[in-house]
Amino acid sequence: MADILKAIAQGVEKGDDQKVVELVTQAVKSGIPALQVLDKGLVPGIQALGRCFKEGTAYLPEVLIATRAMNRGVEVLKPHLANVKVQSKGTVVIGTVEGDMHDIGKNLVRLMLESNGFTVDDLGNDVLPDTFVSAVKSKPVDIVAMSALLTMTMTNMPRVIEALKQAGLRDKVKIMIGGAPITREFANEIGAEGFAEDCVSAVDEALKLVKK
Repeated sequence: MADILKAIAQGVEKGDDQKVVELVTQAVKSGIPALQVLDKGLVPGIQALGRCFKEGTAYLPEVLIATRAMNRGVEVLKPHLANVKVQSKGTVVIGTVEGDMHDIGKNLVRLMLESNGFTVDDLGNDVLPDTFVSAVKSKPVDIVAMSALLTMTMTNMPRVIEALKQAGLRDKVKIMIGGAPITREFANEIGAEGFAEDCVSAVDEALKLVKK
């Protein structure tokens, strides 16, 4: 059992989606519980590549390919996870702020968060402050994640925070921000608890925020 789970992890890390699908199918047929295949095979693979990315020994295209491989493995598992209670690590509402149509970075963050066990509500791009507020009102949310690629739109981030305050929701969520012009200093300045400079560090930051 350990050998096939290790092989699945290696397949994800290498981005070999065909091999991952083949091995996950084999693991399920051999009686390994779907949750175990997820927790001990697929997730460790994406986490290993995440560490390589942070160390500079892997690059963004490799992260994308590995994420695709993991997602294909998850698709195989879905029917077998239907009646299994999968513990979410937290719920994240994510969106690119008002006036900003860029969403590649935001989409990568969403994929990485989902791959690492978070439930993600993606509001898309050009998201109004009131839309963030409505999303937080509609369900229990742990983190509001905002992205901006332009210096002219990053100024809309504090407007979202203010809207959450006005709605009496600010203390119920943690704020995480990111994007090309964003810095830790700017996050501190506007009162955001979290900052991530890339899709991998976003997972680490989200994990820290839900533990606080």
